[in-house]
Formats: sequence, structure tokens, C-alpha cells
Amino acid sequence: MVDRRLLVLALGTFAIGTDSFVVAGILPLVAHSMNVRVAIAGQMVTLYAISYALLSPVVATLFAHWPRKKLLLSGMVVFVIANVLTALSPTLPLLFVSRLLAGLGAAMFSPTATATGASIVAPEQRGRALAIVIAGLSSATALGAPLGTVIGGLGDWRSTMWFVAALGTASGLGVWALLPYVSAPPAVSLRERLAPLADARVAWTLVTTLFAYTGAFTVYTYIGVTLDRVTHGDGNMLAVLLVVWGIAATAGNMLSGRFTDAFGNRRVINTVLAVGVINFALLPLTSAHMATTIVALIIWGVCGWGLLVPQQHRLLHIFPSMGALLMSLNSAGIYLGVSASGVLGGFAITYLDKYHLGLLAACFMGVSLLFSQVADRLIERRAATRAGAERGHALRESGTA
Repeated sequence: MVDRRLLVLALGTFAIGTDSFVVAGILPLVAHSMNVRVAIAGQMVTLYAISYALLSPVVATLFAHWPRKKLLLSGMVVFVIANVLTALSPTLPLLFVSRLLAGLGAAMFSPTATATGASIVAPEQRGRALAIVIAGLSSATALGAPLGTVIGGLGDWRSTMWFVAALGTASGLGVWALLPYVSAPPAVSLRERLAPLADARVAWTLVTTLFAYTGAFTVYTYIGVTLDRVTHGDGNMLAVLLVVWGIAATAGNMLSGRFTDAFGNRRVINTVLAVGVINFALLPLTSAHMATTIVALIIWGVCGWGLLVPQQHRLLHIFPSMGALLMSLNSAGIYLGVSASGVLGGFAITYLDKYHLGLLAACFMGVSLLFSQVADRLIERRAATRAGAERGHALRESGTA
């Protein structure tokens, strides 16, 4: 039976995930309403992502002494207020400000939720616990984002943002009613808190995350125009394709948790990145036909969300006591990638062939695979050094005895 505490956390990440991914489906509507190009409207995603990325580690540091439930509830309140402002925004500048505020709310909630989920289960169950909490994000792509896209198509994009605010309200009430008191992690000094940043294993792992999600979201942010050869501009058809992608993402996320516990994070990371490179490289061809588009979206969903759990698992393995900070740094890497993808994708669809975004994504994911190999070697080297030191200590102890 699934721990209900994990389900409550997953409900919160579902609301955050819907807000993160639904914007891609309504960008043409926002652009038309604000009388700007789609590439300009796409900066809603960029600003939200930059806010999330930059504020996640700040929040983890400034609010480290707060009980986890208090921080989760506070983050959801900020998130709901921000989405109400987005729905009411009469001008583009105010719209952009509201997305920055939404990023703050997400930064307060999501990393805290994943770290809390990992901390309340046994170490051998961390992969599955992370998968359950992250399933809120991935299932948002299967249900929340497509439903929000349909709502936008039936009404307008502001209706979609009211929908997101309602989800946030429901999840906040769920956390308040069902999540028990969870104390703050043990206090650590500033030097101890920043120590992981100086560790090359952590740095290369985070860079792997950054490049992988820059590539994946370069396509996702502008998926409406990338797939217009098969959707023909039909928002409902796009929503159906997003459902397919989201179901695959949810399955990939849950399977990766089990595979990570069974086979270790290295094999899962290398496999999903390698398959992802091939899939994105073929996207300019596969996105021209409905059948091959569906296959490509399924592979993309499985691989894209199959990466997140083993990456977080790897970070927790390196520094188990720094869970909240490491989850916030990994989230920062993801959302820095998302923010970069908004700019890179906007440039590509403006000056290059919009159907070739997959090639750009494949390049970034290929680089992330190389960075992952560097992290692998550093982790192995550190483990070998530690094992050698322990053997030497054991020999000295036996000799003394």
C-alpha cells in the first residue's frame, strides 16, 4: 500500500507540474490575446523557470529551519496567488511578473516535497518514494496540462490559469489536512551547506541535468508549432498528443524508480539519455506523420521523465544528509534548462526551421550523456579511494591486534 504522505506530496507536485507544462499548450492563445509573437509569449516559460531555478537553492537555505509542512503550505499559497494574478493580468509586463512569483511558489514547494518524501522512507525505498512524489509532475503532463489546454481552447487562456489556481488550492488543502508534522532537517553551518557545490561529482551531475532538460524543453516549450504538421493547429488534437506524452512520462517515471532501486542509477541514466538522443535526432522526420509522432512522444516521455529519479538518487547517494539542498539544486538545473530552452527555441523557430528543433535537442542531450560519463568516473574513483582507505585501516587494526 502506498504511503498516504507520499500521495499528499504528489498531489502538490501535480498542481506545480500542471502550471509548468500547461503554458506550452496555450502559447498561441496568449500571443494572440496580447498581440505579440509566439516567441515573445514563450518567455512566460522562461521567466517562470528562471525564478524557480535561482530561488530554489535560496529558499532551501533561508527556510532550512522551518518545519516542512509550514514551508510546503507557504509555497502553495504563493503559487495560488501568482496564478490568480496571471489570470487577471491585463498587460504583458504584469503577466511576466506573475510568472516570476509563480516560480517562487514552486521553488518553495517542489524541492521540499521531494526531499521530504525521500526522508520519510527507508533508504532502500528512496527510489520508489521519489518516483511517487515526482509522479505528480509527470501525471500533470498526462492529465493536468492536456485538460488545461482543452479548457483554453473551449474558453480562453485565462480560464486555464484559473484552473491551475484551483488545483493549487485543492492541493494546499490536502497538505494542510493530511500531511503530519515533519520537522526541519538538522541544522548545518553555511560551510557545510555549500560543501556539495565544491564536489565535482555533484557539479557534473547537475550539469548533466541542465543540458538534458535544456534539450528536452527546447521542443516541449514550442510543441504546438513543432507538431503542427499533424495537429493542423487544432488545440484539441494537441491536447490528445500531450495526453499520450504524459501517460508515457508517468510510466517512465514510475518504472525508473523501480529500475533505479534494482540496477542502480548509472545504468538507468545512461540508457534513457542514449535513447533520448536517437529519438530527438529523428524527430524532424517522425513529427511529419501521426503514427510516428505518437511513437516519438512515447519514447520522449519515458526517457525524459525516466531521467529525473536516477539523477536525484545519484545526488542523494553522494550526500545523503543534504537532501533538501541537493533536490533544490537539481530543480534549479532543470528550470535553468527550461529557461534556456525558451530562448533557444524562440530563436530557432524565428530564424531557423521550426521542424528541426529535435536536432538541437539531440545535441544537448548528447552532451549531457558525455557529462554523465564524467560524473560516473568521479563517483567510481571516489568509491575506490574510500574502499582502499578502509582496507588499509582494517589491515593496520589487525596488525596492531
